[in-house]
Amino acid sequence: MGGQVKVRASGYTSDGKPARKPGPKGRAAKRQSAQQAAKRNVSRIRGQMRGPGRKPRRRQRLTPDQIEERQRQEAAEQERRERERRTVRVAEFLSVAELAELVEETPAALIGSAFRNMGMMVTINQRLDFDQIEMLLDEFNFNVEREETLEVVEDIDPYGIDSETAEPRPPVVTVMGHVDHGKTLLLDRIRKANVVAGEAGGITQHIGAYHVQLPSGRVTFLDTPGHAAFTAMRARGADVTDIVILLVAADDSVMPQTVEAINHASSAGVPLVVAVNKCDLPGVDPDRVKRQLLQHSVQVDDLGGEVLSANVSAKTGKGIDDLLEQVLLQAELMEDKLRADPRRRAVCTVVEARLDVGKGPVVTVLVQGGTLRVGDTFVCGLHQGRVRAMHDERGMPVKEAGPSIPVQVLGAGGVPQAGDPLQVMEPSRAQARVSELQQLDREKQMRLRERAKKIGDFAQLTQADGMIEVPILVKGDVDGSVQALADAFEQIGGEEDGVRVRIVHRGVGAINESDVLLAQTTEAVIIGFGVRPQAAARKQAEDAAVEIRTYDIIYKAVDDLTRSLEGRLSPDQVEHVEGSAQVRETFRVSKVGMIAGCYVVQGRVNRKFRIRVIREGKTVFEGEIASLRRFKDDAREVREGFECGIGIANFNDVKVGDEIECYTVEEIARKLAKAS
Repeated sequence: MGGQVKVRASGYTSDGKPARKPGPKGRAAKRQSAQQAAKRNVSRIRGQMRGPGRKPRRRQRLTPDQIEERQRQEAAEQERRERERRTVRVAEFLSVAELAELVEETPAALIGSAFRNMGMMVTINQRLDFDQIEMLLDEFNFNVEREETLEVVEDIDPYGIDSETAEPRPPVVTVMGHVDHGKTLLLDRIRKANVVAGEAGGITQHIGAYHVQLPSGRVTFLDTPGHAAFTAMRARGADVTDIVILLVAADDSVMPQTVEAINHASSAGVPLVVAVNKCDLPGVDPDRVKRQLLQHSVQVDDLGGEVLSANVSAKTGKGIDDLLEQVLLQAELMEDKLRADPRRRAVCTVVEARLDVGKGPVVTVLVQGGTLRVGDTFVCGLHQGRVRAMHDERGMPVKEAGPSIPVQVLGAGGVPQAGDPLQVMEPSRAQARVSELQQLDREKQMRLRERAKKIGDFAQLTQADGMIEVPILVKGDVDGSVQALADAFEQIGGEEDGVRVRIVHRGVGAINESDVLLAQTTEAVIIGFGVRPQAAARKQAEDAAVEIRTYDIIYKAVDDLTRSLEGRLSPDQVEHVEGSAQVRETFRVSKVGMIAGCYVVQGRVNRKFRIRVIREGKTVFEGEIASLRRFKDDAREVREGFECGIGIANFNDVKVGDEIECYTVEEIARKLAKAS
């Protein structure tokens, strides 16, 4: 046999084992081994720093079930977001105006819905409880949740009238009247202390609050300069006055500030007691002044009215006792209201506040309910404080003050505004309450700046007779122009229009801060004729979003107001019959429904027209045309004398012999019936 020949394959040894690859030798081999070891160490350390990782996965394709589940989750999330958007969280009480702003609806829409669906006649400032809010917003597809908030001063009965421990309290009386008609002298005569001598020019330079002890009872008097404080407190919701003494000089007449005082008291719903002053002067006729008051809807008891009155002389003291007797008589008529609970924590209202260089903020407050004591922690306006000291109107220190007692308080953290509430509470809650009030104030100021009031927004006060009132405040350069403009405004609208103008105040002179405050509380538009607003009044109006309009021609003012009111009237709808068709045959088409084979007997039939189906003289259906055909072709319009097939949307009960009447509705803008 011949010798075997061994063939060595590439990469293998002669005995068939895998051959080793040639590698570096010596130092090169050591260097390569060290580098590989270093790489392994670096990889291990990086892995430890990253923590347990996972291998990247390839994105898997979703199955149909997974796609359906994801879509269901997205739909549920969308539904949750929509439900959250339609959920409103409210406190226990809200006014109609606040509620309208919260849900971004007009107050008129809420007022109308309350009347239609709840049978309630509400006004724009009426406060609704939680149940009423829930029922009202249900009509607008809102879910209502109760919001638990900190105690709010405005929601508290400040007097504690319903408390079992309530006691009679003194009435709070405000003396109002024209400049130099004797308001301060009258108060001086009543409280037997001369404060006139220390006042420049005999005119009150600051707000005074005086507690007077009379033989027949106690009375608290407020002396208001220019009625600004009275209006400012009302603007902040603090109706602290129980009775207004309207002071009129017998040797003068009913002056502009007298009329302003009447309007303020009427708007606040505060009863009047008329005091005719300076009756000691020779030749004066008090009855003449009382007859002038009749022109302003003030009828005194001497003339058969219900307003109590007295003839006085602040200089001699004549008739003062009669006046006080009338005040106490009026208070007796209000005894159910003049009660308070002195055992509760104090709730007060700021009458005056100033910054004293040595004492810091000095706040004059009127205690409305409870008892205020030295050492109490309180929240006043946007500030926190602690009562360091209290003084009465004569500067004497006092330790505590009960209901209807005015005191000066030291220890406030800042200077509040007239009408701000002062509420005693636990120190732990005071800071949280201040933070909440400051946040609410910032939000309120932001809303006021963003929302400019338009004149149409004021046509929102629905009265008991269903009329919508637009409050207007008129100021002019002369009385004749003011009277003419006010008379022209009152002629606009009427019962047949459902809208009317209400003049809340008219006066002569520049538009001032008092006018803006009154417009703010009554939600009125200020109309100026031949006058301009003062700089401070303009700034105040901008901050409070009160609209001021000025004119130089009467008819332009009347036309402007008329157009604004006409824009709020719902248009008249006039119906025009365009044609009629008689149903001669009916047949059903699959996937379409019932088709009426018709003959146009009058006018024309257009697929855009609205229709009504008339059977035996009675309308059985009103709706729209779903399809209109002429033989097999779609038709836009079929005229008289032609046949057609009519499909009626959402109605399949058409029968042979029915009449299909086609009509259009034209909306015509309404015009006010009365416009001068």
